Amino acid sequence: MSDMITADLVDLDLSADTKEAAARALAERMAALGRVTDLEGFLADVAAREAQLPTGLDGGIGIPHCRSEHVTEPTLAFGRSTAGVDFGAADGPADLIFLIAAPAGADDAHLTILSSLARQLMNAEFTAALRSAGDAAGAAALIRGEEPAPGDTPEGTTEDTADTGAVSAAASAETAPGSTGQDSAGPERPFRIVAVTSCPTGIAHTYMAAESLENAGREAGVEVVVETQGSAGFTRLDPAVIAAADGVILAHDVAVRDKDRFAGKPTVDTGVKAAINRPGELIGEVRDKAARGETTSASPGAAPAAGATPVERGGESGEGYGTKLRKWLMSGVSYMVPFVAAGGLLIALGFAIGGYEINKAPSVMDHFAWTQADSWAALLFQIGGVAFAFLVPVLAGYIAYGMADRPGLVPGFVGGSIALTIDAGFLGGLAAGLISGAVVLAIQRVPIPKALRGIMPVVVIPLVSAAVVGFLMFVVIGKPIASAQEGMTDWLNGLSGANAVLLGALLGLMMCFDLGGPVNKVAYTFATAGIAVASPSDSAMKIMAAVMAAGMVPPLAMALATTVRGRLFNAAERENGKAAWVLGASFISEGAIPFAAADPLRVIPSSMVGGALTGALSMAFGATLRAPHGGVFVVPLIGNPLLYLVAIAAGVCVTTALVIVLKGLRKPVTGTAAQGPGGGADPSAPTTPGAQQPVAA
Repeated sequence: MSDMITADLVDLDLSADTKEAAARALAERMAALGRVTDLEGFLADVAAREAQLPTGLDGGIGIPHCRSEHVTEPTLAFGRSTAGVDFGAADGPADLIFLIAAPAGADDAHLTILSSLARQLMNAEFTAALRSAGDAAGAAALIRGEEPAPGDTPEGTTEDTADTGAVSAAASAETAPGSTGQDSAGPERPFRIVAVTSCPTGIAHTYMAAESLENAGREAGVEVVVETQGSAGFTRLDPAVIAAADGVILAHDVAVRDKDRFAGKPTVDTGVKAAINRPGELIGEVRDKAARGETTSASPGAAPAAGATPVERGGESGEGYGTKLRKWLMSGVSYMVPFVAAGGLLIALGFAIGGYEINKAPSVMDHFAWTQADSWAALLFQIGGVAFAFLVPVLAGYIAYGMADRPGLVPGFVGGSIALTIDAGFLGGLAAGLISGAVVLAIQRVPIPKALRGIMPVVVIPLVSAAVVGFLMFVVIGKPIASAQEGMTDWLNGLSGANAVLLGALLGLMMCFDLGGPVNKVAYTFATAGIAVASPSDSAMKIMAAVMAAGMVPPLAMALATTVRGRLFNAAERENGKAAWVLGASFISEGAIPFAAADPLRVIPSSMVGGALTGALSMAFGATLRAPHGGVFVVPLIGNPLLYLVAIAAGVCVTTALVIVLKGLRKPVTGTAAQGPGGGADPSAPTTPGAQQPVAA
């Protein structure tokens, strides 16, 4: 690590009072050494990583880190703060701050060294030595490993290599208190746990969680073998080790790769920070599950979780019903949206080329003339119609998939197709997906003889679940849902005047609340469900127009604001503003996320006001839209296009004005308006650690 940190990269008297200012102060040291080529661009990447998940850890540690194209070589800067800086840890501010900068194409060797530091941060003697270091050179030497802290693993051991999990954890298991060193047949064999840790960046939290679990395992007399799925790649656990394990801990913030390997074992599924902050509790929890005979529901025929309902067993550990339900629904929506975009745009192109009568054209299988525009228009329209026909089945299938994994796909798709057959539409798809997932989870709770488990996933579960879901959809709940769908359609068709304007304002507020997050997706899905039929109503097309118009407002407004009052924004934001012109014009609300993440209390309310105005005006003007996407590029397909553009312009101007006024109310500062004295973050700007929550992508 000698080339990664030097005394010039250490600040033992860090005076920053916000996480943005702390990152800037340490990044400036990197830039002074030529290791960061674009300070503002690098800090924007750090902020984007911080928006995914706070980097504060219990014990007074902050580890802002990122991969960035503005970094020339892997670099580590260290700062020690007397007052402490809030990085979002539950136990308060951090006094030890490590800024980790990895190039976009960092090699595995350097990332392995960074992971070694992450593991060291779990060593209390190491952090104590850093707190007492008297000079920068000594602190840098300690971090490089040239002056080991008391209790460090000797240089050259498995710990120092920071491997990808299996070897170091196996070594830990050999020395675990209470371990006899005997094989599994020995009477004193300790409890064995296999674990997987992973985080979005895969540089720090992944390895810190692994070290924390291993340390807690040694203290508890438990063998813990960890697979770290980090940026430096990962080595899969030996199948024999998994087979011999008594329990599993999955501590992750991104999807666990090859998760099916752990099916059929007592499992604790949680976030990566839980493994860092309370590893002992997780070990105790998995031991309790093993004692009760609980196993994961993904294993056909596995023993059920005692007293757990399908809903309770379908999400991550500790999550409430509302959180699980939102995740299941978003799973279906995320898979459905590409079908919406592809099918809707194809249909819109068909209308643009052949006119609105193209929906009456004969099948292109019966008639297609290569030289006739109408034939091509009919082809595009009919392909789009086929894509649209998948919307409800895909929605239902992947809601069930989110609940019960792959076994939920068959009943989900069957139930979604039945919803179309009985005219239950979008509401029927939602119900079919939830019912399918619950039915599969219920089947998996039934104890199955070992000899029959092999045919469960390919024969029994698809057969039984599809039959049950089909019966419920056709005979029991299908007709009431179809009636509800018809009633909702009639209500939308009857909207006019003030009611339509209020609905447009509400949809506009939702589209701008979290800029591509769950609330935004609810509004967008509501709109696309209305036009996902062969002949959408006029009201449905008005709703689609209002939703798209409102979604374009935030990025366009941020682009305009950075153009007319650039001094209120830093260099990175001004650069993002240039891209926001294109993103906003293309109906990509996420183009405003960098601005909302940096200043949510000013940007988000301003965007919501402008979005509500645009949605209301679009409805009042009677603008209609058949395409579910496209932004200004589908304006020729919009009914009342000029007034539609006026509605968008009005919302953009209002949002821009509000943002400029609110940012202008801050205390005047020297230099770049978005920075505080000395280049730090504006001290009057909000720095709440939860700032990233409203801007889910």
